[in-house]
Amino acid sequence: MAINKLSDGRWRVDIQPGGRGQKRVRKTFVTKGEALRFEAHVATQQVHGEPWNPKKQDSRRLTDLIDIWHEQHGEHLRDSPRRKSALDRAAAAMGNPIAVQLTPEKFLTYRKQRIKDNTSAKTLNNILGYINAVYNELRRTQQIDYENPLATVRPIKLQENELSFLTTEQMQELLGAIEKNADNPHVLLITQLCLATGCRWGEAEGIKTRHIGKGRVTFTDTKSGKNRTVPIPAEIEKSLKGHGAEYPAMFTSSIGAFRRALAKTTIELPKGQAAHVLRHSFASHFMMNGGDILTLQRILGHSSIVMTMRYAHLSPDHLNDALKYNPLSSLTIG
Repeated sequence: MAINKLSDGRWRVDIQPGGRGQKRVRKTFVTKGEALRFEAHVATQQVHGEPWNPKKQDSRRLTDLIDIWHEQHGEHLRDSPRRKSALDRAAAAMGNPIAVQLTPEKFLTYRKQRIKDNTSAKTLNNILGYINAVYNELRRTQQIDYENPLATVRPIKLQENELSFLTTEQMQELLGAIEKNADNPHVLLITQLCLATGCRWGEAEGIKTRHIGKGRVTFTDTKSGKNRTVPIPAEIEKSLKGHGAEYPAMFTSSIGAFRRALAKTTIELPKGQAAHVLRHSFASHFMMNGGDILTLQRILGHSSIVMTMRYAHLSPDHLNDALKYNPLSSLTIG
């Protein structure tokens, strides 16, 4: 470090905080006292690990980060428009804060208000996950240099949803109602395909003639983004091929027709369930008929066995080992 008097009477500080190889700082003062105080100030900051010239705080707002995330990553996701819209609405509801200044308290206040407005806990957990994804992805790609401010916020603990499935009699009633009342030429075959394979309604609607053959159907427009192939009965394969020959687009949106037909039956389902009960029915009957849980996971396309385990209790021998291996099994009782 050096302080030198210039020819015009001013004093110049010429220093390198941190030593050789670090950025050099030159500053000129009117008096030597000012130069000495500046030199001491820089030396103190260096000792405490503080930058002599701290970087300007990131002033970008939450919507700015959302836009960057969407452009670089989010637009490639399957649910891109819906997720972007949800993020923008959440940012607006929180006053679109400066992103680095978002706090758990601010988010929790927003969440509390949404709960008062009867927003479901699952939706709010999704929004928390979406915001976390924005910060974590931008941190990973060095678009921001600070940690996710909501990393410590816990999602709301959800009550496990009731999984309803149709009995054999109810399936017959539903198919009969569709045949009698359906105002859509596709809904019956889509319903049969869902019951035969456990696919989601949207997956069934998305198949093409080229996806059917050799006793199998391949679903390509799946929730996980991974194709999966499932065996189908010969009569379903024949019906699908004939339908594809008659309708070049194979299927069009038919969920409305399904709901109208369902409403004409005596079937009562938990809130929020309609066509998804077909998937639950396949899985439930698969297990009740002695199917294997790992095979069911592959058929349904679950990425984790945890999701499939919801149906394990329907297996005829589920937990029978509790009778065989419990500590009382070796004792004479009574």
